[in-house]
Amino acid sequence: MNILIVDDEPLELEQLSFLVAKKFPDWNIYTSEDASEAKLLLRETNFSLALVDIQLPGESGLKFCEFLQSNNNQIEVVLITAHQDFQYAKQAIKLHVMDYLVKPVIEKEFYDMLADFMDKHAWIDTKSTLVNSVLQIIREHYQEKLQLADVASQVYVSPTYLSKKFAEETGEKFTGYITRFRIKKAKQLMQENPHWSLFEVAQRVGFSSQHHFSNSFKKVEGITPSQLKEKLHD
Repeated sequence: MNILIVDDEPLELEQLSFLVAKKFPDWNIYTSEDASEAKLLLRETNFSLALVDIQLPGESGLKFCEFLQSNNNQIEVVLITAHQDFQYAKQAIKLHVMDYLVKPVIEKEFYDMLADFMDKHAWIDTKSTLVNSVLQIIREHYQEKLQLADVASQVYVSPTYLSKKFAEETGEKFTGYITRFRIKKAKQLMQENPHWSLFEVAQRVGFSSQHHFSNSFKKVEGITPSQLKEKLHD
């Protein structure tokens, strides 16, 4: 499942992403710091859930929520704000959002919200046996070198067919999914092991070099692993 998190505070993006990944490691998490960037992501990816900060630079979270409601009826929205303002809550109700959370987000409340989302949609994993088998291989062997052709041979299909089916059912290309999964694991290791070097983190999640790790990390997260490490352990 794809989830979109929109917040102009990098630390908030990190916290919410970490909480989601901790509970649902198979979900694909996309982040954006403003509505314009989020709209670009919406053109390329189908999302089931969006977590949106009300106070965004440029177009507000409320305006962005109106855009979502008028252009994508399938996506559920949770508004997040640093202010307990009744007017915000009132507008959220008018926009028919699923929930309304106040910062700092409390872990239990956040997971209760996700549980409500799962119950409301009776979420069922509709991926085929083929793609589930590939996801299992990735989860168990992401630290190793994973090539599409090698994985295809393990599940007895052609690389072309696997590439097509994987993209159709996950919303991502095979290599993109692996990169995002490795970055997710790297962030967890950096959070849990502040004394580890970035070289060690890169090796443990399957990157061939620290340079490749840093470039891939910045492409996915918008910041370098060094910058994240500084923010996590200031």
